[in-house]
Amino acid sequence: MNILIPNLGSTSLKYQILEMPSETVLAKGRLERVGDYREAIRQIDAGGTRVDAVALKAVHGGPRYRGTFLVDGGVVEALRRFLPAAPVHNAIYLAAIDAFREAMPAVPLVAAFEPEFHATIPEHARLYGVPGQWREEGVVKYGFHGASHQFIGERVAQMLGRQVKLVSCHLGGSSSMCAIDRGRSVDTTMGFSPQSGLESATRHGDLDVFAVLYMMERHQWSPAEAGRQLAQGGGLAGLSDVPGGDLRDVEAAAAQGSRHAELALQVFAYQVRKTIGAFAAAMGGLEAVAFTGGIGENSAPLRRSCCAGLEFLGIRVDPAKNGAPGGDHAVSAEDSRVAVLALATNEELIVARRAFRCLRAT
Repeated sequence: MNILIPNLGSTSLKYQILEMPSETVLAKGRLERVGDYREAIRQIDAGGTRVDAVALKAVHGGPRYRGTFLVDGGVVEALRRFLPAAPVHNAIYLAAIDAFREAMPAVPLVAAFEPEFHATIPEHARLYGVPGQWREEGVVKYGFHGASHQFIGERVAQMLGRQVKLVSCHLGGSSSMCAIDRGRSVDTTMGFSPQSGLESATRHGDLDVFAVLYMMERHQWSPAEAGRQLAQGGGLAGLSDVPGGDLRDVEAAAAQGSRHAELALQVFAYQVRKTIGAFAAAMGGLEAVAFTGGIGENSAPLRRSCCAGLEFLGIRVDPAKNGAPGGDHAVSAEDSRVAVLALATNEELIVARRAFRCLRAT
């Protein structure tokens, strides 16, 4: 079975076609500056390969959809219902579903929802202190980036030869961390929405909700306007005053003397460092830390800053290994009790595996 896995970003479309269950890559590509997903999907170059199914890395479908499902009216309705919680992500996938139905009407669509890997988070780590009605309507921690964290958990176990107590750090334009205790997600930084947790490029991360209410009342902002500002002008962009909040641009601005950019890097590294310690406590120990995503895999200075001061946990980074380019590799020192790794993630592979199981079962 040949499965097309499109990884849809706000302005990009990466894709792979995998033959399953052999997991052979038959085609892959990337389209940039996407403005119209219908047009972008028509530009996917399958190289003559037959496409038997399309598997989407869907984001937020609420409490009923925390797994992998054939796309039907229920899936579409759930994506629409939780659009306010993930406005950018869900809007992209709703557009993609329409586009694929138009371009490939006979091909089944599968939605692999990101919270699936986090279904093992215990109730005491999942619940918020909100009125009961809120929880009944789906206000709990879901967690996202599930495909990436699952892949990193499996890759670390492969590299170390065993399942370990691991903190997975997916750091990029969208960032989250996950406590993985011997293959099982037990906590993560993103909660009810992808807005929460670490600062992302333009999304704010953790924030006292009453600060939002205060600013809305003070300036008479609508919920839509407050959401727009927090989603498009927060995070590293808001801290650094660097438009777009791309870490490479923030690092360049800091190198040129921007105090705001330097502070943004310090805030980001502090949040990662603090979370590593918190997740070590949640798991009752720590054996490995893995960095992935555009920032985690490629920024040696950021990895160094995130690990600085964690020697008391047994984390020591080797400067030479940390600065070595390319490929999955350890960056920890020989005397480090905790393995520190820089890895490439492969969300598409996890989505393909889930979709294949779903299609085979149905």
